[in-house]
Amino acid sequence: MNLPEQLNYTESHEWVRQGADGSLTIGITDHAQDALGDIVFLELPEAGRKVKAGEAVAVVESVKAASDIYAPVDGEILAANADAAGAPESVNSEPYSAWLYKLKPADAGAVSGLLSAADYAKSIGA
Repeated sequence: MNLPEQLNYTESHEWVRQGADGSLTIGITDHAQDALGDIVFLELPEAGRKVKAGEAVAVVESVKAASDIYAPVDGEILAANADAAGAPESVNSEPYSAWLYKLKPADAGAVSGLLSAADYAKSIGA
């Protein structure tokens, strides 16, 4: 299983990459895309939307099911990945490159409460 060490993770299968400017880039894990199967549609959030940790902010639809994508921390949506929305299958082929949205966290330290790659691996039994 592909779990980049430099990322943080959530119990709900999102990965989180913190940028030098403090912004967060969020996508779904390799494990999540594998469980979903062929992804056919992405409903991504609008920039400017304020979100709370655990709030459903996006939807990934596959041939098997639709699944909510949650905010890992409180913050404001900065951008959605239009390229991924136009080619949702990219989430299957490149789950750690095909990000879904970017978030400005309300608290820069909130990322420290997310899972490490090792902790996420344990949570999914890998």
